[in-house]
Amino acid sequence: MNKLIQLSPEPEFTTDDFDTYLATIIHGWLKTLAAFAYILVPAFFILDQYTMPPELVPRFGFYRLASTIVVLIQFFIICYTRPSRWSYIHGYFITINVGGIIALMTVDLGGFNASYYAGLNLVIIGVNLLLPWKAIHSVVNSAIVVGMYISFNVLAGQPFDPRILTNNLFFMVSTAILAVSINHVKYKLVKKEFSLLAELKNARDALWSEMELAKQIQTALLPDKDRVKGFDIAATMKPAKEVGGDYYDVIETPTGDKWITMGDVSGHGVGSGLIMMMAQTSILSAVNKCSNGRPSDVLKLVNSVIRENISRLGSDHYMTMMAVRLNGTEMIVSGKHQDIIVYRSATQNTEVIPTQGTWLGIADDIGDHLKDVTTSLHNGDVIVMFTDGITEAANTDGQLFGQVRIEQVLNHCAHFPVGKIRDKIMESVESFHEEQLDDMTVVVIKKCAVR
Repeated sequence: MNKLIQLSPEPEFTTDDFDTYLATIIHGWLKTLAAFAYILVPAFFILDQYTMPPELVPRFGFYRLASTIVVLIQFFIICYTRPSRWSYIHGYFITINVGGIIALMTVDLGGFNASYYAGLNLVIIGVNLLLPWKAIHSVVNSAIVVGMYISFNVLAGQPFDPRILTNNLFFMVSTAILAVSINHVKYKLVKKEFSLLAELKNARDALWSEMELAKQIQTALLPDKDRVKGFDIAATMKPAKEVGGDYYDVIETPTGDKWITMGDVSGHGVGSGLIMMMAQTSILSAVNKCSNGRPSDVLKLVNSVIRENISRLGSDHYMTMMAVRLNGTEMIVSGKHQDIIVYRSATQNTEVIPTQGTWLGIADDIGDHLKDVTTSLHNGDVIVMFTDGITEAANTDGQLFGQVRIEQVLNHCAHFPVGKIRDKIMESVESFHEEQLDDMTVVVIKKCAVR
């Protein structure tokens, strides 16, 4: 039954469309109401076997069978149709179907003198309390039940005791009044719930718009350089669902200094993205000030800016970062981040250059913890830099993509153009991981002859 219930797609509703929202809820509860009907109507036939006159059992069995077939058809119709403003009509139809056979049974059992009218109270309660429709529908629905009871028995013309009829009608009307009152309160609660959901949806949409804007700003600030003198470059950053803290930059200063920087702010969200943009601005300023300077000098200046800003924000974020200066036939590296992988075209092997240093933003002075490491470069050598979103991408078994797989991809396609190498790495990660949970950034640099 649960599978069938899911077959009816629920429509989207806007924050000012309460009628559609209400119709969706009513349609869903109609499935439950119809299910109760096709289960309980035949189930009561067991009670008929023990409490009804034997000559009436076949007739009551026919009533119940016909009613069950009709309500089963109605159940499938409800399941396979979409909610609409007319969905509530099914509630009336169930009332007429089930209430009608019970009213007929009272006729067969002696009319107004029969105590079987109590079953009609169950119909009033069941339909009106399950369906969160307007109170007017509860009033009309209850009137239909009482009307069928009176009209069927009046038409039958059987003698009755007015006192018994008064008693029966008193209890039926009292049940209807209680059902209408409870339904009215429930309807108001549904309307209030809708109002709260609308407010929540508006707040969520506003927040989402701000997050999307922050992501656009973040990606708009990424460099679009595909070459600096002597090096071909291809890079990409694929943000996770939230605004992230991944950062990279490709900088060529007016004096000809060539810099590649990469970092990752702890955590996610607007706070991390804000610190990332602070880092980018301070690095641009630092490399222009430190003409022919060392990466460690740049990172010391950046750390002082980030440290002060983090303190002002009252944040506990920190940032891993490395700065690479490309200097003709060598690169100079400083800072703490993921290792750098270098493919040597001469030997057709990869080597790993560990980054040495400390995180930015955790201490006022990090000069004693920074070290500049120089590595030679030759034409055809390929440098791959990446963030932990690549190495920590996990598959369905919980295995991480890891650094070794990056080396394998690089060994296989190092002779490709840098854009193709970058794409191959990203394709390998995306086919490996189950879900992207972190920003993923890759920068590929190939040493080439100066043109």
